[in-house]
Amino acid sequence: MGGQRTRGAFRQKCMKILNKVFFLPPLPTLLISVPSYALVIYALAGENVNPVIAYISYFFSAYAFVITVTRITVVVSLIRQGIKENPFVSRILGIPFVERYLKEDAFRAKTALYRGFVINLLYAGIKMFSGIFYHSVWFATLAVYYILLAVMRASLLSSVRKEERDQAMEWKRYRLCGIILLFMNFALSGIVVLVVHQNSGFEYPGILIYIMAIYAFYATIMAVRNVVKFRKYKSPVLSAAKIINLTAALVSMLSLETAMLTQFGAADDPMLRQVMTAATGAGISIIVLGMAVFMIVWSTKQLNKENR
Repeated sequence: MGGQRTRGAFRQKCMKILNKVFFLPPLPTLLISVPSYALVIYALAGENVNPVIAYISYFFSAYAFVITVTRITVVVSLIRQGIKENPFVSRILGIPFVERYLKEDAFRAKTALYRGFVINLLYAGIKMFSGIFYHSVWFATLAVYYILLAVMRASLLSSVRKEERDQAMEWKRYRLCGIILLFMNFALSGIVVLVVHQNSGFEYPGILIYIMAIYAFYATIMAVRNVVKFRKYKSPVLSAAKIINLTAALVSMLSLETAMLTQFGAADDPMLRQVMTAATGAGISIIVLGMAVFMIVWSTKQLNKENR
């Protein structure tokens, strides 16, 4: 008993230390992160930078990145609160559409479907043009991926536009998204195979990789949170929309990993990059496959209940 109490007290002490180090209040998070990012930008962009300064900047930027990821939702909430108190912003918030968009999660999710559909079409067009212009299978595979994303969103939009909900129709759309997700997994697997076979990956110039890292982690965290959150609305269409977002976020994480391996030392060890990319790609493919199978099986079960 005494040993268990000692271990329990030790764990609590460790958790308190970790919370104090990595879960800071919003203001200290900003005061540490902003100068750290500025310092690493100077180290990366500057010429003849002292190696000591460079290593210090890498250390602080890594720490800043961790506390940014752990506290980004709190910082964003604080910034939103400050923006809302501005008189000009208050007028804008009084517009019915804007007020509804900010206050109603379901309405915001439906609006995001339209935005996502347009963005996916633009991405698909750009990637397809790049694939034809540069004779690149890489870009063509990405174009197929974004086309499938757009098709999934389009199938959901037809249900969103209807004023009266048709539960059976929503479950059919949900199942259709699961089927498309299976085909998307082939495109995703093709991307992984290309990355591993060619031992290459995505590249982001300069400091853009840090911006993409913050975006990828934030998008993944929010996507997982929304998948759980929107289950309470019992709307198959909204749940499917959030699963689409999660799939896109996972691919962003894969792109980020290949970019970081390319930029931070994996060029000297190509085998490491291949193993890491293959492992992460396989893991993401399994997750996407699991979500697709779950969507098909669960929606079929619900449709059978509706028919009975």
